Amino acid sequence: MKGQGRAATLFLLPNLIGFLIFTLGPVLVAAGMSLYRYQLATGTPSFIGLTNFVDLLGFAWVDGEWRASDPYFWQYLANTLFLMLNIPLSMMGSLLLAVLLNRDLPGRIFFRTLFFIPHLCSGIAIYMVWKMLLTFEPNVGIINAFLWNFYHMLGITGADAVALLPGWLIDGRWAKPALIIVFVWASVGGFNMILYLAGLQNIPPELYEAADIDGANWWMKLRYITVPQLAPTSFFILVTSVIGGLQGGFEAAYIMTGGGPGGETTTISYYIYTQAYEQLEVGYAATISMVLFAMIFVATLINWRYGGKRLEAV
Repeated sequence: MKGQGRAATLFLLPNLIGFLIFTLGPVLVAAGMSLYRYQLATGTPSFIGLTNFVDLLGFAWVDGEWRASDPYFWQYLANTLFLMLNIPLSMMGSLLLAVLLNRDLPGRIFFRTLFFIPHLCSGIAIYMVWKMLLTFEPNVGIINAFLWNFYHMLGITGADAVALLPGWLIDGRWAKPALIIVFVWASVGGFNMILYLAGLQNIPPELYEAADIDGANWWMKLRYITVPQLAPTSFFILVTSVIGGLQGGFEAAYIMTGGGPGGETTTISYYIYTQAYEQLEVGYAATISMVLFAMIFVATLINWRYGGKRLEAV
C-alpha cells in the first residue's frame, strides 16, 4: 500500500507543482498586492490594508444620493453581465445543433466537423475577421455593404440609407449586441455542442419509442424527454460558461472596440488590463482581480454544491 501511495504521489507531483507555481502562487501574490498602493511609475509599494477594496466597492453619500467610489467598476461589471447574455443563446443553439447532428443524416460527420472549426481557430483571428465584417463603412464592412445594397433595392439612398446602417462597433447602442453575435457564432458549435451530443447518446431510446407510441410530436419529445434528460449537462455548461463569461471579453474588446465606444464594451478583465498596463496601478488591478476571483469562486462552489444533486435527480 505504501508503494502504491508513493507511486500515486509521483504521478500527481508534476500537476501539483504546476498548480502551485502557475495557479495558487499568482493568486496569493495578487491577494498580497491588493493590500498595497503600488504605482509602478512612482516607486515602491506602500501598505494600505483594505483601502483598495473600499475604493473599489464602497459607496458614499454625496449631495443627497449614494455614489460609488469607483463608478467605472460597476459600469464595467454591468457590461460583463450584459455580454453574458450570449450564454443562453449559445446553449440553445448548441442544443439544437446537437439534436440535428445526432440524427442519421447524410454528411453528419462533415457538418459536425464544420460547426466545430470556429472553436479551433485563434480568438484573435476570429475577432479580426468580425471587425472587418462589422466595419461601418459599406465599402469595407461586408454586412453593412449588404444592407446598403438592400436599402437601395427598396429605393432608400443617400443620407437616409446611411442613417439606417447599424454602427456596429462605433455606436454604444450596437457595440454590445455586436459582440454577443460574435460570441454566439464562435461558441455555438464548440465544446457545448460536443457535450450535448455526448449527453444525447445516454438518453435511453425506449423513452422516445414510448413517446412515439403515445403520439408525441418532435416538440413534445424535445420538451419532455430531451431537455429534462440533458439537465445535468446543461447545468454543467451553464456554470462553466458563467465562469468563462466573468473572466472573458478581453480579446474581443481589445481587438474590435478598444473597450469603446465610451466604455460600453469594457469588461472587468479589460479594466484589470488598463489599470495594470496603462494606468500602472498594479495594486488596484490586483484588487479588481481578487473581486473577480471571488465571483468565480462562488460560481465554482455552486457547481460543486448543486451539480451532483442535479445529476442524481435525473
